[in-house]
Amino acid sequence: MQRESMEFDVVIVGAGPAGLASACRLAQLAQQQQQELTICVVEKGSEVGAHILSGAVFETRALSELFPDWQERGAPLSTAVTDDHIYYFNSAEKATKLPNFMVPKTFHNHGNYITSMGNLCRWLAEQAEALGVEIFPGFPAADVIIEDGQVRGIITGDMGLDRDGKPKDSFEPGMELRGKYTIFAEGCRGHLGKRLTAEFNLDEGRSPQHYAIGFKEIWDVPADQHQPGLVVHSTGWPLSDATGGGYLYHAENGQVYVGLIIDLNYSNPHLNPFAEFQRYKTHPTIAAVLKGGKRVTYGARAIAKGGLNSLAKMSMPGALLVGCNAGTLNFAKIKGNHTAMKSGMLAAEAIVAALGAEQTPAETDFEQRFRASWLYDELYRSRNFGPVIHKLGTWLGGAYNTLDQNFFAGKLPFNFKDETPDHASLGLAKDNKKIDYPKPDNKLTFDRLSSVYLSNTNHEEEQPCHLQLVDSSIPLRVNLPEYAEPAQRYCPAGVYEIVDVDGQQNFKINAQNCIHCKTCDIKDPSQNINWVTPEGTGGPNYPNM
Repeated sequence: MQRESMEFDVVIVGAGPAGLASACRLAQLAQQQQQELTICVVEKGSEVGAHILSGAVFETRALSELFPDWQERGAPLSTAVTDDHIYYFNSAEKATKLPNFMVPKTFHNHGNYITSMGNLCRWLAEQAEALGVEIFPGFPAADVIIEDGQVRGIITGDMGLDRDGKPKDSFEPGMELRGKYTIFAEGCRGHLGKRLTAEFNLDEGRSPQHYAIGFKEIWDVPADQHQPGLVVHSTGWPLSDATGGGYLYHAENGQVYVGLIIDLNYSNPHLNPFAEFQRYKTHPTIAAVLKGGKRVTYGARAIAKGGLNSLAKMSMPGALLVGCNAGTLNFAKIKGNHTAMKSGMLAAEAIVAALGAEQTPAETDFEQRFRASWLYDELYRSRNFGPVIHKLGTWLGGAYNTLDQNFFAGKLPFNFKDETPDHASLGLAKDNKKIDYPKPDNKLTFDRLSSVYLSNTNHEEEQPCHLQLVDSSIPLRVNLPEYAEPAQRYCPAGVYEIVDVDGQQNFKINAQNCIHCKTCDIKDPSQNINWVTPEGTGGPNYPNM
């Protein structure tokens, strides 16, 4: 197949905080050093921000380094955090508010902002374009160009293929976008990052990456129930079969962001993360804020939370892996946006130096810059946060983390590791109790399909399924008898079903519902599902998540 080809100095995959911070820093440094750099960013969403989902309480450290005048430039950060409340939900009815001395310092949010990361990324894209960066939304990076052991760029997805992968009348082949360097900033569990990790052994000597699934809804609430700037975090109920916690952020314009984060190392295959989130909203502490309000939108996304011990090597010949694609999120803070941005900025600095007079390979320079940065120091101090909870549980793990963070600044001389991949932690269905979830009341709790509708998810139906099974027999032959086919429950969009057709069970994939969370790629116990990019513009269209 003959493909058109375009040459750039730097190709960036993903217009999230890491990719856009990379692009802005590249362009800034090129201007300062009077270098001519051609920079392009490809984004699989229909527009910048369409696939961005984050809590989000935002720490401005990296942004202030990138644009010290971000306030004058009109960055969409207007709701400063005014107060932090931390709760332990003892039961479905009771809650205990934790005093500050029992809470790790990393959970304190003074100086941070409640914001929509989708809107912040749109603003970053405007800054990048003003600096001369070319941004191409609706162009998924479908494949990597590797020649002579070096990454040379990417190939965008073909358009106009039917379900069998055959060209339709509207067929257009993807383009080769070649670069002297390529930055992969796809976000958590990026499919090209996954391939590159295997190709270049980027996870050699590391603990396996660990993940959570994060849910989010935006609600319009009555004015007397709204306290702009209030941040609420909780742990405990309803998560008796998993670790994790919930949040409720009072944003601007009478809106609140409510969500639940569930670690994907849970063992009970009957657990339904979406249903756990719906139950979470019925707790009196949360329901008191949402009651009488209106749900505006819904989404879910996997979170890379393994920390420093699981962090992939971020460099390979011709390319760098940044942000959540590598696993830079600081789970001790429940924040990954500022760390993703900083990793992208470090990548930009290394590449500009390599393309300039210094001629030091960017791969070597980047690793040195990372080790010398506040990003490495921050991740080092929180390296035990997730593993110790996995090892000791919420209470004992929480006590250790409070002691470590508040009194030893994350420098206790211990190194906890969790060497069990999340998919391998799933137990057999026969060894675990079934969970009876209440039906939705359509006031506080809802079903998955009506929720997916609010995510504005859409895919062209006549295209190859982007949820690829390595072995199509495994769902019915292995996963159903052994694990009660957990894809029916762990998917937050109802993509996977066991249906009866003429007395025969069939495994059905409703790929049109997919909200690109990547949970199936992570949690399938047989590692039989491979998530790849669908046609451009497919997936959710989040307005301000």
